Amino acid sequence: MIKGKKVIVVLPAYNASKTLEITYKEIDFSIVDDVILVDDLSKDDTVEVGKKLGIKHIVEHKENKGYGGNQKSCYNKALEQGGDIVIMLHPDYQYTPLLIPSMVHLIANGLYHVVLGSRILGTGALKGGMPFIKYISNRGLTFIQNLLMNAKLSEYHTGYRAFSREVLEKINYNANSDNFVFDNQMLAQIWYAGYEIAEITCPTKYFDDASSINLKNSSIYGMGVLKTSVQYRMQKWKLKNFKIFN
Repeated sequence: MIKGKKVIVVLPAYNASKTLEITYKEIDFSIVDDVILVDDLSKDDTVEVGKKLGIKHIVEHKENKGYGGNQKSCYNKALEQGGDIVIMLHPDYQYTPLLIPSMVHLIANGLYHVVLGSRILGTGALKGGMPFIKYISNRGLTFIQNLLMNAKLSEYHTGYRAFSREVLEKINYNANSDNFVFDNQMLAQIWYAGYEIAEITCPTKYFDDASSINLKNSSIYGMGVLKTSVQYRMQKWKLKNFKIFN
Protein backbone atom coordinates (compact mmCIF):
# COMPACT_ATOMS: atom_id res chain seq x y z
CA MET A 1 0.00 0.00 0.00
CA ILE A 2 0.92 3.66 -0.34
CA LYS A 3 -0.74 6.30 1.83
CA GLY A 4 -3.03 3.54 3.07
CA LYS A 5 -4.37 2.89 -0.42
CA LYS A 6 -4.51 -0.56 -1.98
CA VAL A 7 -2.79 -0.64 -5.39
CA ILE A 8 -3.90 -3.15 -8.00
CA VAL A 9 -2.43 -3.73 -11.46
CA VAL A 10 -4.83 -5.18 -14.03
CA LEU A 11 -3.53 -7.03 -17.08
CA PRO A 12 -6.01 -7.32 -20.00
CA ALA A 13 -4.52 -10.25 -21.88
CA TYR A 14 -4.98 -11.87 -25.26
CA ASN A 15 -2.27 -14.24 -26.52
CA ALA A 16 0.31 -12.71 -24.17
CA SER A 17 2.19 -15.85 -23.14
CA LYS A 18 5.51 -14.72 -24.68
CA THR A 19 5.62 -11.37 -22.87
CA LEU A 20 3.58 -11.87 -19.69
CA GLU A 21 6.50 -13.05 -17.56
CA ILE A 22 8.86 -10.19 -18.41
CA THR A 23 6.04 -7.69 -17.85
CA TYR A 24 5.07 -9.22 -14.51
CA LYS A 25 8.62 -9.38 -13.19
CA GLU A 26 9.15 -5.64 -13.69
CA ILE A 27 6.19 -4.74 -11.47
CA ASP A 28 7.31 -3.07 -8.23
CA PHE A 29 5.66 -5.15 -5.50
CA SER A 30 6.88 -2.81 -2.79
CA ILE A 31 4.04 -0.56 -4.01
CA VAL A 32 1.67 -2.92 -5.83
CA ASP A 33 -0.52 -5.06 -3.56
CA ASP A 34 -2.21 -7.28 -6.11
CA VAL A 35 -2.32 -8.25 -9.78
CA ILE A 36 -5.38 -9.30 -11.75
CA LEU A 37 -5.00 -11.11 -15.08
CA VAL A 38 -8.05 -11.19 -17.35
CA ASP A 39 -7.64 -13.57 -20.29
CA ASP A 40 -9.93 -12.93 -23.25
CA LEU A 41 -10.02 -16.53 -24.50
CA SER A 42 -6.40 -16.61 -25.67
CA LYS A 43 -5.32 -19.24 -28.16
CA ASP A 44 -1.96 -19.72 -26.42
CA ASP A 45 -1.02 -20.65 -22.84
CA THR A 46 -1.37 -17.18 -21.30
CA VAL A 47 -3.40 -18.53 -18.37
CA GLU A 48 -0.89 -21.28 -17.64
CA VAL A 49 1.97 -18.76 -17.61
CA GLY A 50 -0.03 -16.57 -15.24
CA LYS A 51 -0.58 -19.47 -12.86
CA LYS A 52 3.13 -20.38 -12.90
CA LEU A 53 3.97 -16.78 -12.01
CA GLY A 54 1.70 -17.06 -8.99
CA ILE A 55 -0.92 -14.55 -10.05
CA LYS A 56 -3.74 -15.14 -7.57
CA HIS A 57 -6.60 -13.51 -9.42
CA ILE A 58 -7.06 -14.85 -12.95
CA VAL A 59 -10.34 -14.24 -14.78
CA GLU A 60 -10.90 -16.47 -17.81
CA HIS A 61 -13.50 -15.33 -20.34
CA LYS A 62 -15.52 -18.20 -21.78
CA GLU A 63 -15.97 -16.18 -24.97
CA ASN A 64 -13.90 -13.44 -26.58
CA LYS A 65 -15.33 -10.14 -25.34
CA GLY A 66 -12.94 -7.77 -27.09
CA TYR A 67 -10.48 -5.23 -25.74
CA GLY A 68 -13.14 -3.06 -24.13
CA GLY A 69 -14.98 -6.05 -22.71
CA ASN A 70 -11.72 -7.26 -21.20
CA GLN A 71 -11.16 -3.93 -19.47
CA LYS A 72 -14.65 -3.97 -18.00
CA SER A 73 -13.82 -7.29 -16.36
CA CYS A 74 -10.48 -5.86 -15.17
CA TYR A 75 -11.98 -2.83 -13.44
CA ASN A 76 -14.99 -4.67 -12.04
CA LYS A 77 -12.69 -7.28 -10.48
CA ALA A 78 -10.29 -4.61 -9.15
CA LEU A 79 -13.12 -2.76 -7.43
CA GLU A 80 -14.43 -6.05 -6.07
CA GLN A 81 -10.98 -6.72 -4.58
CA GLY A 82 -10.94 -3.35 -2.86
CA GLY A 83 -8.54 -1.50 -5.14
CA ASP A 84 -8.07 2.19 -4.33
CA ILE A 85 -5.64 2.82 -7.20
CA VAL A 86 -5.93 0.71 -10.35
CA ILE A 87 -3.29 0.63 -13.08
CA MET A 88 -4.11 -0.86 -16.46
CA LEU A 89 -0.92 -2.35 -17.91
CA HIS A 90 -0.77 -4.25 -21.19
CA PRO A 91 0.98 -7.61 -20.68
CA ASP A 92 2.58 -7.41 -24.14
CA TYR A 93 5.47 -5.36 -22.65
CA GLN A 94 4.84 -2.41 -24.95
CA TYR A 95 4.62 -0.16 -21.88
CA THR A 96 7.25 -0.37 -19.14
CA PRO A 97 5.98 -1.36 -15.66
CA LEU A 98 8.81 0.78 -14.24
CA LEU A 99 6.55 3.85 -14.47
CA ILE A 100 3.99 2.42 -12.06
CA PRO A 101 5.47 4.09 -8.93
CA SER A 102 5.39 7.53 -10.54
CA MET A 103 1.80 7.08 -11.71
CA VAL A 104 0.67 5.76 -8.35
CA HIS A 105 2.27 8.58 -6.35
CA LEU A 106 0.39 11.24 -8.33
CA ILE A 107 -2.91 9.63 -7.38
CA ALA A 108 -2.00 8.57 -3.83
CA ASN A 109 -0.96 12.11 -2.94
CA GLY A 110 -4.24 13.53 -4.18
CA LEU A 111 -2.79 15.48 -7.09
CA TYR A 112 -4.81 13.74 -9.81
CA HIS A 113 -7.40 10.99 -10.12
CA VAL A 114 -6.20 9.82 -13.55
CA VAL A 115 -2.69 9.44 -14.97
CA LEU A 116 -1.76 8.45 -18.53
CA GLY A 117 1.58 7.19 -19.80
CA SER A 118 2.05 9.24 -22.98
CA ARG A 119 4.25 8.05 -25.84
CA ILE A 120 3.97 11.46 -27.51
CA LEU A 121 5.08 13.81 -24.70
CA GLY A 122 8.74 13.10 -25.41
CA THR A 123 10.46 12.81 -28.77
CA GLY A 124 10.98 9.06 -28.80
CA ALA A 125 7.77 7.76 -30.38
CA LEU A 126 9.23 7.26 -33.86
CA LYS A 127 12.65 6.31 -32.48
CA GLY A 128 10.95 3.64 -30.38
CA GLY A 129 9.47 2.05 -33.48
CA MET A 130 6.01 3.57 -33.70
CA PRO A 131 4.99 3.23 -37.38
CA PHE A 132 4.88 6.62 -39.09
CA ILE A 133 1.27 6.20 -40.21
CA LYS A 134 0.24 5.43 -36.61
CA TYR A 135 2.14 8.47 -35.37
CA ILE A 136 0.42 10.78 -37.87
CA SER A 137 -2.99 9.25 -37.12
CA ASN A 138 -2.38 9.61 -33.39
CA ARG A 139 -1.45 13.26 -33.71
CA GLY A 140 -4.32 14.06 -36.06
CA LEU A 141 -7.02 12.40 -33.97
CA THR A 142 -5.64 13.91 -30.77
CA PHE A 143 -5.73 17.41 -32.31
CA ILE A 144 -9.41 17.01 -33.27
CA GLN A 145 -10.30 15.51 -29.90
CA ASN A 146 -8.66 18.35 -27.99
CA LEU A 147 -10.66 20.86 -30.03
CA LEU A 148 -13.97 19.09 -29.48
CA MET A 149 -13.37 18.38 -25.80
CA ASN A 150 -11.59 21.63 -24.98
CA ALA A 151 -8.61 19.74 -23.59
CA LYS A 152 -4.84 19.61 -24.00
CA LEU A 153 -3.73 15.98 -23.87
CA SER A 154 -0.69 14.93 -25.87
CA GLU A 155 -2.48 11.69 -26.83
CA TYR A 156 -5.74 9.89 -26.17
CA HIS A 157 -4.59 6.56 -27.53
CA THR A 158 -2.19 5.22 -24.92
CA GLY A 159 -3.11 1.96 -23.25
CA TYR A 160 -1.19 2.78 -20.07
CA ARG A 161 -3.56 4.27 -17.50
CA ALA A 162 -3.98 4.67 -13.75
CA PHE A 163 -7.24 5.52 -11.99
CA SER A 164 -8.46 6.28 -8.51
CA ARG A 165 -11.33 4.22 -7.16
CA GLU A 166 -13.44 7.38 -7.09
CA VAL A 167 -13.20 7.79 -10.88
CA LEU A 168 -14.01 4.16 -11.63
CA GLU A 169 -17.06 4.33 -9.39
CA LYS A 170 -18.17 7.67 -10.85
CA ILE A 171 -18.13 6.96 -14.59
CA ASN A 172 -20.31 4.39 -16.34
CA TYR A 173 -17.55 2.46 -18.12
CA ASN A 174 -19.72 -0.67 -18.30
CA ALA A 175 -21.92 1.20 -20.81
CA ASN A 176 -18.99 1.62 -23.20
CA SER A 177 -18.15 -0.36 -26.32
CA ASP A 178 -16.47 -3.75 -26.10
CA ASN A 179 -14.01 -2.85 -28.87
CA PHE A 180 -10.96 -0.58 -28.96
CA VAL A 181 -12.93 2.70 -28.80
CA PHE A 182 -13.61 1.85 -25.14
CA ASP A 183 -10.42 3.70 -24.21
CA ASN A 184 -11.57 6.96 -25.77
CA GLN A 185 -15.08 6.69 -24.41
CA MET A 186 -13.58 6.31 -20.95
CA LEU A 187 -11.47 9.46 -21.29
CA ALA A 188 -14.51 11.38 -22.59
CA GLN A 189 -16.48 10.21 -19.54
CA ILE A 190 -13.68 11.35 -17.24
CA TRP A 191 -13.57 14.81 -18.82
CA TYR A 192 -17.37 15.03 -18.67
CA ALA A 193 -17.33 14.15 -14.95
CA GLY A 194 -15.01 17.10 -14.36
CA TYR A 195 -11.76 15.32 -13.51
CA GLU A 196 -8.32 16.47 -14.61
CA ILE A 197 -5.94 14.05 -16.33
CA ALA A 198 -2.18 13.98 -15.78
CA GLU A 199 0.35 12.66 -18.28
CA ILE A 200 3.90 11.37 -17.85
CA THR A 201 6.37 10.53 -20.60
CA CYS A 202 6.38 6.84 -21.48
CA PRO A 203 9.07 5.20 -23.66
CA THR A 204 7.77 3.72 -26.90
CA LYS A 205 8.46 0.08 -27.69
CA TYR A 206 7.29 -1.68 -30.84
CA PHE A 207 8.42 -5.23 -31.57
CA ASP A 208 7.08 -8.44 -33.09
CA ASP A 209 5.40 -9.81 -29.96
CA ALA A 210 3.74 -6.49 -29.02
CA SER A 211 0.06 -6.39 -29.88
CA SER A 212 -1.25 -4.05 -32.57
CA ILE A 213 -4.55 -3.64 -34.40
CA ASN A 214 -4.74 -4.09 -38.15
CA LEU A 215 -5.66 -1.45 -40.74
CA LYS A 216 -9.35 -2.37 -40.84
CA ASN A 217 -9.76 -2.20 -37.08
CA SER A 218 -7.66 0.98 -36.98
CA SER A 219 -10.09 2.64 -39.39
CA ILE A 220 -13.09 1.51 -37.33
CA TYR A 221 -11.34 2.78 -34.22
CA GLY A 222 -10.63 6.18 -35.79
CA MET A 223 -14.27 6.65 -36.76
CA GLY A 224 -15.34 5.59 -33.27
CA VAL A 225 -12.97 8.14 -31.74
CA LEU A 226 -14.43 10.97 -33.80
CA LYS A 227 -17.97 9.83 -33.00
CA THR A 228 -17.20 9.81 -29.27
CA SER A 229 -15.75 13.33 -29.41
CA VAL A 230 -18.81 14.66 -31.27
CA GLN A 231 -21.13 12.97 -28.78
CA TYR A 232 -19.21 14.58 -25.93
CA ARG A 233 -19.61 18.05 -27.45
CA MET A 234 -23.32 17.50 -28.19
CA GLN A 235 -23.92 16.38 -24.61
CA LYS A 236 -22.00 19.37 -23.26
CA TRP A 237 -24.13 21.69 -25.37
CA LYS A 238 -27.25 19.82 -24.18
CA LEU A 239 -28.23 18.98 -27.74
CA LYS A 240 -28.60 15.27 -27.04
CA ASN A 241 -28.10 12.76 -24.23
CA PHE A 242 -25.89 9.70 -24.63
CA LYS A 243 -25.92 6.68 -22.35
CA ILE A 244 -22.18 6.65 -21.69
CA PHE A 245 -22.33 10.10 -20.05
CA ASN A 246 -25.31 9.34 -17.81
